[in-house]
Amino acid sequence: MATDTGDVTLLLLLDLTAAFDTIDHNILISRLENYVGIRGVVLNWIKSYFQNRRFSVQMGECTSSSAPLLCGIPQGSILAPVFFSLYMLPLGQIMSKYDVSFHCYADDTQLYLPLKPTVPAAVERLAECLGEIKRWMSANFFCLNESKTEMILFGPSESADTSKIKLGTLSPYLRHQVKNLGIICDSALKFDKQINQSFVTQKDLEKIVHSFIFSRLDYGNALYYGIQHKSLNRLQLVQNVAARLLTGTRKNEHITPVLRELHWLPVFYRINFKILLFVFKALHGRAPTYIADLIQVNKPKRALRSESLNLLVVPRTQRKMRGDRSFAAAASKLWNSLPPYIRECSSLIEFNPLGSEWFLGSLRCSDMP
Repeated sequence: MATDTGDVTLLLLLDLTAAFDTIDHNILISRLENYVGIRGVVLNWIKSYFQNRRFSVQMGECTSSSAPLLCGIPQGSILAPVFFSLYMLPLGQIMSKYDVSFHCYADDTQLYLPLKPTVPAAVERLAECLGEIKRWMSANFFCLNESKTEMILFGPSESADTSKIKLGTLSPYLRHQVKNLGIICDSALKFDKQINQSFVTQKDLEKIVHSFIFSRLDYGNALYYGIQHKSLNRLQLVQNVAARLLTGTRKNEHITPVLRELHWLPVFYRINFKILLFVFKALHGRAPTYIADLIQVNKPKRALRSESLNLLVVPRTQRKMRGDRSFAAAASKLWNSLPPYIRECSSLIEFNPLGSEWFLGSLRCSDMP
């Protein structure tokens, strides 16, 4: 939405070295008590979870003597990401102090800031914020990996020239392409992902397709909304290959009947379904607030028949490849295009746009390469 208004937006991705292993137990307990307000029996229970932990190293038949473990949280446990997020709470206050937008997911922290021509000091403010973040991390036993910390600029159009923006001390972090939570994106807001095709025995192939290939096809696919169909061909071809392998369909046979037989929705429509699912959960209090805050139910100032249709407000946008692709605009348009009986569903089991004539009728051979 920031690039849709004509601004250049800066995204800074912080990378921490062995972040989960450097969590200091004493600092974490203090954080839980003073920031979160956990006390009494619950705090004692958490303390017992970290106390008297020891570790040793084993190579073959040789094992070292054990040593006390005073830092780190067990990775792979349910509590680990929760404790890590609570440990990082003061970091949010630092970024808010400098009026820098941010989003954190476990040890992945991203800062983003619109660069308005009327506010040339925005980059300096971000540099000061990054400096204070480094000092905070050092005091809390974190190590910022300078070589893997990346920054990218998004312009209001694919041809926008961002080279004239003075980045100062932030220049070493600038990249033309970055990897953010597994999604590769460039300065033109084009996204990509890496998929490996595996060939296994027929017995295990169906399980592999659903657990490995489809999990990668669906990961982050809401980002692909609004891009040209030809840009989705690579992902669609992966799905087509999987369908041919499962059914023994020849390469020269059309894939549309095969996908219908398998009840596989093409990649283009899987994207729309993912966005619609986010909207349904947001409207029923089952989505994070940062998603729910992006949509707004239409409430007319005077009595209109549309008030009972459960429609959303579509924000005004200027650029097709920027504002129209934002979640606020895309989600509202897709939701409003649903038949009323689907928008009125109250449970996730009943909400099934895939089974409606509206959705299935939109499947055309031209959409599937």
